[in-house]
Amino acid sequence: MSSWSSWLAERSAEIASSHRVQIGITAAVSVGVGVGAVVGLQNARRWYNVHDLKGSIPDVDSPHHIDKINRFGGAVPEDSHDQRDEERSTALARRARLGDYDEDLILEQLARNRVFLTDEGLAKLRNAFVVVVGCGGVGSHATAALTRSGCGRLRLIDFDQVSLSSLNRHAVATLADVGTPKVQCLRKRLEQITPWTHFDCRNQLFGEGVAEDQLAPWNDGQKPTYVIDAIDNIDSKVALLHYCKKNGLPVISSMGAGCKSDPTRVFIGDISASAEDPLSRTTRRRLRMLGVKDGIPVIYSSEKAGPGKAQLLPLPEEEFAKGQVGELGVLPDFRVRILPVLGTMPAVFGLCVANH
Repeated sequence: MSSWSSWLAERSAEIASSHRVQIGITAAVSVGVGVGAVVGLQNARRWYNVHDLKGSIPDVDSPHHIDKINRFGGAVPEDSHDQRDEERSTALARRARLGDYDEDLILEQLARNRVFLTDEGLAKLRNAFVVVVGCGGVGSHATAALTRSGCGRLRLIDFDQVSLSSLNRHAVATLADVGTPKVQCLRKRLEQITPWTHFDCRNQLFGEGVAEDQLAPWNDGQKPTYVIDAIDNIDSKVALLHYCKKNGLPVISSMGAGCKSDPTRVFIGDISASAEDPLSRTTRRRLRMLGVKDGIPVIYSSEKAGPGKAQLLPLPEEEFAKGQVGELGVLPDFRVRILPVLGTMPAVFGLCVANH
């Protein structure tokens, strides 16, 4: 027994004296220490993150104070990252509109359009003043395309707010924008892309009584280069088109994108040639009563609507206050409903408007 113990002790001494074994043991211990340190650090970070998160939640019985409110009257947390980003973007846009922005950077951003349009064409676009009336699915895409292309001045007119149901077709709105004015949502997002663009946002309903003010020249006297009609309300739409025609303002109008799904049936033509669209049909009839028969370019779809094509949604009571909603029925024998809108079609209409 003693000889076995003696032999085992000798072998252990030999192993311990081996350089390779020592290196292996050292490496194993180092790995163990390293893994332990990493796990400990992760646990510590997790604990601190949870602690900070719980600490940021105010007690139910504690008083609540609003340190800041945003431009829409909503509460803004003091340490809001989104708020800081928005403030930086707003400050950059303000400086850019005052000329504190490198012209070479602008030309580089617009390089592809510059090659296509030539310097003269791009200069015209950058000096253009476009009025967009209606900033929903069609209007938001038209506005975004014009802004990215280099349009220098944009007046946005819309009384409505971003809703959850409009996120399927709006060009730039996010969940954070729900409940905020559509015009301000567009300005806020787009000035982060082209901070040198000048925006004039009007959170108002367009109507005959305010047409002169809403379509007035820019502060320096520049008249609108073009007016975009992206309205889906008959009364406002007719009032806008009639005013533009009567006062010689170039205008292009988007007809209905509801219940449409075939982009190959979308056309640009005179309003007198538009067909298979209840919005276009009613608009033509109302304009003829005012003496306007043609001369207005429109975006329209020749796709025919029909029973079973899409399920119509009930119309809320507040929609009845906007005008003669009976004229918006997709078929003569159908009850008045909200037309379902495939999210891609307003984008197609809006991009066609901007391209025109």
